[in-house]
Amino acid sequence: MVKKVSKNIHDTARIAWGFLRQVEKGNAATVVGLSGQLGAGKTAFVKAVARHLKVKDTVNSPTFVIIKKYKIKKGTHKFLFHLDAYRLKKGKELAMLGWKEILKNPENLVFIEWPENVKKAMPRKIRYIRINHSPNGYRHFEL
Repeated sequence: MVKKVSKNIHDTARIAWGFLRQVEKGNAATVVGLSGQLGAGKTAFVKAVARHLKVKDTVNSPTFVIIKKYKIKKGTHKFLFHLDAYRLKKGKELAMLGWKEILKNPENLVFIEWPENVKKAMPRKIRYIRINHSPNGYRHFEL
């Protein structure tokens, strides 16, 4: 586990870039679980990833729609999926969103917030990032 501290959005972008350089494309989708309190910076991290991948669309929280899909312009993956499982109770709820098909495609890079809410639906090969915020406004990343 690697620990990093972000004092601002620029630090978060550097952490995202470092993380992306370590992500390898495999035989299935690359899945990253993002955990942390409300307001910890999970969506900010995904936005930073999207900027590095030259995603043209505006990336914002998928809390109400649960899933968003973006076209990647740079990198080894073709699509960025951003999911928010905060309101989900069971992994079966992901199935209705095409979860199995998303996981099968190695061209997909998937970030899922609150993966602990649907842990039974998470693939065996998943990378986790935990983000905590401190009273001074810093973000603490565990990669």
